[in-house]
Amino acid sequence: MHIYDQKESRKLLERAKKVIPGSPLCPGGGMYGHYSVSVPARGNPIYFSKADGSRFWDVDGNEYIDYMCAYGPMILGYNHGTVDKAARQQYRKGNTVSLASPVMVELAEQLVDMVSIADWAFFAKNGADPTNLAVMVARAATGRKKILMFDGGYHGSSPWMQDPGSGGTIEEDTANVLKATWNDFEQIRKIVGENDGQIAGLISTPYHHPVVFDNEMPAPGFWKNIQDLCNRKGIVLILDDVRAGFRADLAGSNEYFGFKPDLACFGKALANGYPISALVGTDALRDAVSNVFFTGTQFFNAAPMAAALATLRELKRINAPKIMLERGWKVMGGIVDIAKGYGYDLRVSGLPSMPFLRITNQDPPVFSEGIAGLHSGLHSDWISECVQRGAYFLDYHNHFISTAHTDEDTQRTWDIADDAFKAVKKNYGDRF
Repeated sequence: MHIYDQKESRKLLERAKKVIPGSPLCPGGGMYGHYSVSVPARGNPIYFSKADGSRFWDVDGNEYIDYMCAYGPMILGYNHGTVDKAARQQYRKGNTVSLASPVMVELAEQLVDMVSIADWAFFAKNGADPTNLAVMVARAATGRKKILMFDGGYHGSSPWMQDPGSGGTIEEDTANVLKATWNDFEQIRKIVGENDGQIAGLISTPYHHPVVFDNEMPAPGFWKNIQDLCNRKGIVLILDDVRAGFRADLAGSNEYFGFKPDLACFGKALANGYPISALVGTDALRDAVSNVFFTGTQFFNAAPMAAALATLRELKRINAPKIMLERGWKVMGGIVDIAKGYGYDLRVSGLPSMPFLRITNQDPPVFSEGIAGLHSGLHSDWISECVQRGAYFLDYHNHFISTAHTDEDTQRTWDIADDAFKAVKKNYGDRF
């Protein structure tokens, strides 16, 4: 099987280093944020030239089946005709104008109709916008300061949710943030008891999908217990559905897991790649959100709203969650079987439409070991071999299945996975 190289990507990175700073995960410069994590990895492309359907091409002309889906926004496929047409039509009418577009009202109505807990909708841009607003609403509604979250949870890059000591943050940023262990309800109840009357909100993803480590589903009764506790103690329950939203249930991932939050945050797949996010909530919090000033120049962009409206309608028309969940089971189940043939145990955790992969024959890499530790070892080497053959996976993050992934993609992925296992077996022998 042909092995890719990324000479042009690397050349472009050298140019970028002169004009674009790096990040703690890519100190050499040229790339920042979450995209920077994969730059040091062996064999990873860095820049794309085009994308279509379930695939993208890098600047070296290599073609990849994309299982990162732009870290989640791509849900219907790149260059989706219906979505792009809706955006183009709105662009011709106007995008950022001194007034709001009627499409904002239509989109809000669509979300209220579709999402089970939604009585109203508020729009922004990135996922951190609705999570920040949700925290402010919880504090406005309760008059309390503290926020409870789960250790390892990610709710955006704002200072309040970063680890203490992160660059540019101060102690006060996290002074009112409490952390609990996922699925440990007794610990949560203890924390709530120790901070009785002080916790404004509890924010969580629908299941635990941290980076690097296996994803965890809620234990039986976990969400019922959480919801009951929050209701009794007057704590606003916030669902961060930015990543998983619409990949399990179009009414909200809470419906898939059987609970009712007070607020729900959406982003990523909301508009199939167009920049928009949303906070929805219940009537009980309508006055609270109305009393919070939260705005942005680009929050009222009309074209992304038109794209979001078209995306939601298309997701509903084709019953997208069913497609993605079934496709995820199929493609990942096949890779697991292939791994067994080489003596490897490939663990797949999380939703089938958002699978996290880890070869368990070797301990998982951790950030505390630095980038060198993250992008090394059996699992990372297998991921690199897959990428160099045309299946775009990452070694530290959950993946995404879209409705654009096909049977042809599945078979091609299996062939790539098989050849990649063959390569690592040759390199590692029977060490694991």
